[in-house]
Amino acid sequence: MKCAIRFCGGCNCGYNRGKVYKQIVNEFPQVNFLIASEDDIYDFLIVFGGCSSCCASYEQYNVKGDVLKIWSDEHIDDIIDNIKNILETSQSTTETENEQTPEATLV
Repeated sequence: MKCAIRFCGGCNCGYNRGKVYKQIVNEFPQVNFLIASEDDIYDFLIVFGGCSSCCASYEQYNVKGDVLKIWSDEHIDDIIDNIKNILETSQSTTETENEQTPEATLV
């Protein structure tokens, strides 16, 4: 599972974005967190805004799923819950696809 990370410019930060980022990364070692690049495709994206404007652009990135926005350390629990839901949905989708894949018959 690949997650793009996008930070704003940091002109008016009301919290330590790096600390929150590390907390989220540590919570989900199974997720590959990467600084967003226009040359890649991601399962979901997190925008780390420093203030309520959360003005960092993200439309230029290829994201298959959700875009999560955080602009306060008060949002950490919500972001963690959202990521858990993304992972659970992805896992159950994969399990369903595996159940529907016919097994090869050996002759």
